[in-house]
Amino acid sequence: MRLTNDQHFPTITALRVGGGEMMLPQSTTGKWAVLLFYRGHWCPYCRQQLMDFERALEQFHDIGAEVIALSVDPLEKAQETVTKHHLTFPVLYGLDAHDIAQKIGASLNEDPLYLQATGFVLRPDGTIAVSVYSSGAIGRLAAADTINFIKYMQH
Repeated sequence: MRLTNDQHFPTITALRVGGGEMMLPQSTTGKWAVLLFYRGHWCPYCRQQLMDFERALEQFHDIGAEVIALSVDPLEKAQETVTKHHLTFPVLYGLDAHDIAQKIGASLNEDPLYLQATGFVLRPDGTIAVSVYSSGAIGRLAAADTINFIKYMQH
């Protein structure tokens, strides 16, 4: 079951590269949030998307929005992604693919096990403003479109 606009985003708690954990959407209450569920460190399309959002991060902060990436990657691979691509936004790792797929409706790849790219823009109250589901490598949120969408929704 896919999540729809205006639904409250379900609670997901995950470990953060660099230490600690985040509970979403509670950790972003009061701000706009962009959640990027990416396939894994090995995916070139995911790496491109994460770098796109990193390059635009200041613009997201200027409009009061936070960017968070999440994957099933183990700590070592998630840390490698953060380091190699100089990511400064929170990257959460070690997600249980089956649990998350059931909670958010993401497409699942069974062998190897990972979530297909799925993105959400959350309002400051934790409700979904837009969701983008992919069933394969392409079809995902882009930074410029997301910034313009949030600006539109804020006015």
